[in-house]
Amino acid sequence: MLIEIITDFWYSTGFGIMTGGHIIMLLVSLFLLYLAIAKGFEPLLLVPIAFGMLLANLPGANLMKEPIVQIIQDPNTGEFISKTVENGGLLYYLYQGVKLGIYPPLIFMGVGAMTDFGPLIANPKSVLLGAAAQFGIFATFIGAILLGFPGAEAASIAIIGGADGPTALYLTSKLAPHLLGPIAVAAYSYMALVPIIQPPIMRALTTKEERAIVMEQLRPVTKREKIIFPILVTLTVSLILPSAAPLVGMLMLGNLFRETTLTDRLSKTAQNELVNIVTIFLGVTVGATASAENFWNLQTLQIIGLGLVAFAIGTAAGVLLAKLMNKVTGGKVNPLIGSAGVSAVPMAARVSQKVGQESNPRNFLLMHAMGPNVAGVIGSAIAAGMLLMFFQ
Repeated sequence: MLIEIITDFWYSTGFGIMTGGHIIMLLVSLFLLYLAIAKGFEPLLLVPIAFGMLLANLPGANLMKEPIVQIIQDPNTGEFISKTVENGGLLYYLYQGVKLGIYPPLIFMGVGAMTDFGPLIANPKSVLLGAAAQFGIFATFIGAILLGFPGAEAASIAIIGGADGPTALYLTSKLAPHLLGPIAVAAYSYMALVPIIQPPIMRALTTKEERAIVMEQLRPVTKREKIIFPILVTLTVSLILPSAAPLVGMLMLGNLFRETTLTDRLSKTAQNELVNIVTIFLGVTVGATASAENFWNLQTLQIIGLGLVAFAIGTAAGVLLAKLMNKVTGGKVNPLIGSAGVSAVPMAARVSQKVGQESNPRNFLLMHAMGPNVAGVIGSAIAAGMLLMFFQ
């Protein structure tokens, strides 16, 4: 009798129902927490993602459990109605903001409020570098098709190459919601690991002399230009590609809050309280999708691999176009700023600055890299809108 009681208690605990998959995912989450806390790799992203992964893989906790709903007939009206028999887990309900495409545009509004678009306005050629970095998306789309993924799934996987988590989530929620888990984890993990992934590619494609190039100071941008820019971009992009309006529109609204002094309170809220709250919810629930039950399979590994390829191709394409621009301008463009054409703001721009200063301590590339970086955010949103238009 005592043995039976002990056995029942053991199997009622998480230890009793833990599998090898749970152990692996818990170790992965602890490793990501180590990278975020001990090594400082984008802790604002990686800590909530890694901890969400840890929570989702606690056996028996059921934090991502779906509610149990029954369809019953109303005895008075005869109508069929749904009744929740058992509520879902906490993270399941928070995850609806990802699934319904609510969190990504709100994150974009915060990014717009935090970002100075002045470098892009001062150097419009940066748009070309932002566009070049999106090449990884379309190259990987072809690769995913060749591996047998349907068009909608291939588009959702390819968007990882933009290194833009909110855009990846938004597009996947519309085209392939069943792939949200692995795509979300891949997209946000690669965003957080930008300082590890990008530098080897940048060094391999440039010479030390090219990395040491000091660029001329950008021209001052007027307040009027900064106010007109988000309005003009919203109108232009949304009228040409309406499917991109939710992301581009919210990005530009946040930037308009920033540049219009009359909306200072709204700008501060978008930059701080709102974006912080949404980041917590989004990060934890994105991590929670990486459960042992649905993560370890061939399709997930293919998605993670293709995402890395897409990110690498996007980085390389930006650097190579910047090298070409450097030749055309007679050595005035540092090719390192091309890597910032991916949408990881401002991480990619900071990486350009860091690698540049390693070759020349007098090199200050941050503001020059912010131009392609902002262009990359807009470019990835436009790419997502194009894919959405074709496959929705």
